[in-house]
Amino acid sequence: MTATRQQVFGWLSEVPDPEIPVLSITDLGVIREVEVDNGITVHISPTYSGCPATEVIEQSVIEKLQEHGAEDIRIERSLSPPWTTDWISDEGRRKLREYGIAPPEDGAGKRALLDADRQIACPRCESVETQVVSEFGSTPCKASYRCEACLEPFEYFKCI
Repeated sequence: MTATRQQVFGWLSEVPDPEIPVLSITDLGVIREVEVDNGITVHISPTYSGCPATEVIEQSVIEKLQEHGAEDIRIERSLSPPWTTDWISDEGRRKLREYGIAPPEDGAGKRALLDADRQIACPRCESVETQVVSEFGSTPCKASYRCEACLEPFEYFKCI
């Protein structure tokens, strides 16, 4: 089986994130590197060290590559540098908004975790008249918000 690095990235762009299936794992930015030599090595950076989806993502990567005929597959967890929401693609941010999740501020990174005055735009009406309901959402990487303009609840993908 012969594949190029670009082909492998293309195949991996078909693998959905198990927690937010409108995003692919490449949209999410967890695929750090792909090496194609005597096999395929995929370097994955978990969104955080305790993320319960990491093993599911790794298994999904193996299954996707096997679908395309790959046999010698290695998964390497890359913990340094740690994953950051800055690695979410522009396409991924657009998909989050369309799905009803406010994406993290572009370029904010971990600094935004300390910003109590941050303004989060509602993904439905784009108003910044929003209020945090809980710093804990349906997954550890999201917070629950409510829009004061359209009165809709929504989740915010926290900057990490």
